[in-house]
Amino acid sequence: MRKPPKISDSEWEVMKVLWERAPQTANEIVDSLSKTTLWKRETIRTLVNRLVRKKAVGFEKKDRQYHYRPLAVEGDCVRAETRSFLRRIRASSIEPMLAAFVEEQHLTAEQITRLRRILDKKESGADREKTNKRTL
Repeated sequence: MRKPPKISDSEWEVMKVLWERAPQTANEIVDSLSKTTLWKRETIRTLVNRLVRKKAVGFEKKDRQYHYRPLAVEGDCVRAETRSFLRRIRASSIEPMLAAFVEEQHLTAEQITRLRRILDKKESGADREKTNKRTL
């Protein structure tokens, strides 16, 4: 598996548009981002071209238009960004940070169930790890 490229905040906005629906032409990307940003057409096209150079976005030429699609997987990019963020903060601040995220965000019942499963799995793994250390 290829390491996800480093993506700037502005480039994330382009990627979100493509992760939501792909492929899209440059004009469709511009139209989408023009609704949520104050960026000019050329700024958006520059961001798309940067993402192509980083191999986060690929394209196919059909007739006279380029159709762009994400090459970088959203989940992989989110995990890479998370790891980068966690390296920049102290490891001891993960619990209060996670609590703040959960308290500030609206979560659906499905999201809460998934988070519980993740925490239960993590707890089970921690119990096995403690047992393994004691037997060594």
